[in-house]
Amino acid sequence: MRGSLHVTIPLAALLLGTAVAQAEPPKAAVFDFQLANLGAQGPTEADVARLGPLSDQLRTLLEESGRYAIVSTEPVKEQVARGADLRKCGGCADEYAKSLGADVAITGEIQKVSNLILNINVYIKDLRSDVPEKAYSVDIRGDNDLSFQRGIKYLVKNNLPPAPDAASAGAGRAGR
Repeated sequence: MRGSLHVTIPLAALLLGTAVAQAEPPKAAVFDFQLANLGAQGPTEADVARLGPLSDQLRTLLEESGRYAIVSTEPVKEQVARGADLRKCGGCADEYAKSLGADVAITGEIQKVSNLILNINVYIKDLRSDVPEKAYSVDIRGDNDLSFQRGIKYLVKNNLPPAPDAASAGAGRAGR
């Protein structure tokens, strides 16, 4: 009996440690990218067509990195489309994300300085804390799909931090 107690305690400690290290990532509502600061020329069909695939790529990269569990924004898609720009609506993205059960609201916008110079901006707000929203950006050169794909990969891999809880939950997965 005494020998089994010595085995049980270390085994329980190992199992508890494993459960803590594999804590679920925060749930994130990643809203579709929007266009901003397009200057005098306005958006082209290609600019608008690029938003959906770029948004999907961001969701995939964030989920694959282990940073977040992505929740669907589909239930609020119509409201978002009818409302103001997510960057100018006084926190509506946070409210939409909360209504979806998300811990984090992630919005993004594309700034087109010219046909050569563009910016991909991503904004992350942890809804569980009073920490201000954080902004991350990457400049790209070239108004084409490949430039955007490479830019978003670079942004996720090199600029975005681990998820808010990832440091305490074994965030080694974020660098994959």
